Amino acid sequence: MNRRHFLTSAAVTVLSPALSLRAASEGSFFTLARRSGRWWFVTPEGKPFFSIALNHIDPAPLRYTTSGDLWSRKYGNSMERWLKEAVARDLREWGFNSVGWTQEVVTRGLTNHRHSRAFTFEEYQWLGLPYCHQLPFADFHQWEMETRNPDFHSAEFAEWCDYVAREHCARMAGDPKLIGYFYIDCPTWIHTRPGNEWKGPLFDPGKLETDAGRRELSSLATKWYQVTHDSIRRYDKHHLILGDRYEASAPIAEEVVRAALPYVDVLSFQHFKQPHEVAANLRKWHDLTGKPVLLADHAIAIRQPDGVLLHNGAGYAATLSALRELPGCVGYHLCGAYLRNTTRNRALRGADETPDAAALTAIATANREAAEWMRTQE
Repeated sequence: MNRRHFLTSAAVTVLSPALSLRAASEGSFFTLARRSGRWWFVTPEGKPFFSIALNHIDPAPLRYTTSGDLWSRKYGNSMERWLKEAVARDLREWGFNSVGWTQEVVTRGLTNHRHSRAFTFEEYQWLGLPYCHQLPFADFHQWEMETRNPDFHSAEFAEWCDYVAREHCARMAGDPKLIGYFYIDCPTWIHTRPGNEWKGPLFDPGKLETDAGRRELSSLATKWYQVTHDSIRRYDKHHLILGDRYEASAPIAEEVVRAALPYVDVLSFQHFKQPHEVAANLRKWHDLTGKPVLLADHAIAIRQPDGVLLHNGAGYAATLSALRELPGCVGYHLCGAYLRNTTRNRALRGADETPDAAALTAIATANREAAEWMRTQE
């Protein structure tokens, strides 16, 4: 596919039904709009909103044996108390205005690489912040080691997607705090990682050397986005669709992105690079498609001599500053975690709740500056 063809097609699809639905829901749900020369999420109250979110929020580290009775003594074995008394308080104090992907990596290896469960509807209510929610339509994440690739054309795939939408979207459909839905975390459309080479990518990248192969991938990706989109819309007519969270450091087929355009509202990316590289990549995709872009997972870490990873507060601030300069960018979600576990080994608080004070000072300052910037756009 040449660039001119891609741009022409994108110009048609960027004003597709996925975005036209936003007008019908304005005043009740998060929407998207261009204001003052840039894209914004727009709150149900009509205010411009740049999503500054924390990812990976899991209380399990509080229940390590080394943590003693901390979980039961301090929070009474109550998820509700923990979310209200600790997480919500901290996120607001640190200047985060939303929550991204809540699941946290809990094992990482060549035989399994798994995450904690997603939050329930009730848990999001206890947290009380705007949030994004990932829908488990399939498991072809780049870190997934155990599940074979799905068949998008099968009856059972459509049946499963309808169940997922009934289980998740039907309950969340009326929630004004929900920003939108994510799909796959770093989908392996045309790449693999060492642990999942056995099943291969969804599509053989060698086929992209021919027109027939490119058409085949376009058809496959269109089926994925169509089935998932339609499943959501049966039960939730209004909330934004944030789509797959593409791995920017891996090959991304333009055919896949083009197929997504009629069915998603935002293009979402994971990108663990320096601020200028991240900004350049997001600008490229926005310029190419016209779609708003979201940095859905990113962090810059500092490795200590003992191997512990700490957040680079200055790197966070520089990244947020760079994204504020991008007219197509609608948010920055920090690859947390809230609590450090022995698998991720990077967090804003330790398993004993000790804060990473140096990083948090820089992060909170940058977030407060961004909040003031948002207020000037109202």
